[in-house]
Amino acid sequence: MPCFLILRLPLFLVFGGQLYSPEIEKLLKQKKVKIGSRVRITKGRGSYGGILMPQTDLGNPNSIVLKLDNGYNIGVAYDKKLKLRKLKGGKKVRFRPSRLTIRPDPTKPMVSMLGCGGTIASRIEYTTGAVFPVFSPNDLLLSFPQLKDIANLRGHKLFDLLSEDITLEHWQVIANETAKAIDKGADGVVLMHGTDTMHYTAAALSFMLQGLPVPVVLVGSQRSSDRGSSDNAMNLTCAVTAAAKADIAQVMVCMHASINDDYCHLHAGTKVRKMHTSRRDAFKSVNVLPYAKVSYIEKPGSIEYLREDFNRRNGGRLVVDDKINSNVALVYTHPNIKPEFIDSLRAYDGVVIAGTGLGHMPTNPSSDNLAKSILPSLKSLIAIGIPVVIAPQTIFGRLNMNVYTTGRMLNEIGVIGNGCDWTPETALVKLMWVLGHTKEPNRVRDMMLKNYVGEISERTDTR
Repeated sequence: MPCFLILRLPLFLVFGGQLYSPEIEKLLKQKKVKIGSRVRITKGRGSYGGILMPQTDLGNPNSIVLKLDNGYNIGVAYDKKLKLRKLKGGKKVRFRPSRLTIRPDPTKPMVSMLGCGGTIASRIEYTTGAVFPVFSPNDLLLSFPQLKDIANLRGHKLFDLLSEDITLEHWQVIANETAKAIDKGADGVVLMHGTDTMHYTAAALSFMLQGLPVPVVLVGSQRSSDRGSSDNAMNLTCAVTAAAKADIAQVMVCMHASINDDYCHLHAGTKVRKMHTSRRDAFKSVNVLPYAKVSYIEKPGSIEYLREDFNRRNGGRLVVDDKINSNVALVYTHPNIKPEFIDSLRAYDGVVIAGTGLGHMPTNPSSDNLAKSILPSLKSLIAIGIPVVIAPQTIFGRLNMNVYTTGRMLNEIGVIGNGCDWTPETALVKLMWVLGHTKEPNRVRDMMLKNYVGEISERTDTR
């Protein structure tokens, strides 16, 4: 039976909602009919019996879809005269795990595959079109048998979440489960994750997993496998290749490097960002080159290193440092931002502000009558022990708060970040991690300005 890997699915497939109109949903509820039920629909002189199918996101929500006994699907437009009756013998939709038996190859490395949210991998039950999330290596190998030529696979699902619902507590689970996999002998770990917040998770794991002896690779997909342009197969294959073979013992993100199916980039976990809503090459390294490129078509499985400043595979001891403080805010300064809003941030233990340009916020150094300075409010936050960190809205480039009066004023009151080129997301995660260890202002400043895992580049790559 054909199977598919689906890294991001329409909600009707993930959660079982039919995407039908409210009128149809009400009728199905009244008749106690669910997807997979055998029903008969009567409308006018026509009568149709078959299995109720889910409506697609491109279909007409006011049309009921049936799979007839001859295998064809039909849509019956709903109106108030339509009659629906549930028949006996409806097929219950259920997931049948793979019974595939793969014997480990002692000549190949062992890669642990962990499902970290969303419907990372799915199989379709073709009678109804229902989609079930799968995370077992056997089910993955049914979809992508080429993976067995790269490595032995093991692993399991951690949780079922879309990436926007990932919390700090999930980061801690991922960190500890990754450590367990490595303790059990994994030569690399692949974390299958939704793309929307993957760069947050990658940054968090970069700080939490200290002394990594093997690669940890996050991977996702911008487009689901029901689309001809899906990037899931290439991304997953390259991620497994990197986990098995790359000599980079750090947290990375593996995603399409271009819009073509040619190769993936391995991005540093603290220097990567999702830069497009839907392009397959949405993930870019910021202010640095990617660590490497993993070929998919030409010289499949080959790894070309683009940098040398990374930790290599080693026999060291992994330490999980998952102390983290969730009470940190990330806000963007903007024209007409109100001082009262900054005052309201007193409820937080720390604040990251994405500033403009080289590191600016409204300070009104010219004393203009119409301008609104937030400088006094920022100064008040810092005075009561709330660290304020600045990151560049521009994403690319380095903060230099010595050039203009605004930056110098922010420097003088103790805003942290001058000279840094971190992304707003990494600055947020780092401040969460730092405040998990200390709230002493001087110690916070020292830790924030110390480069732990490449989050602050020594120099900015302009290529």
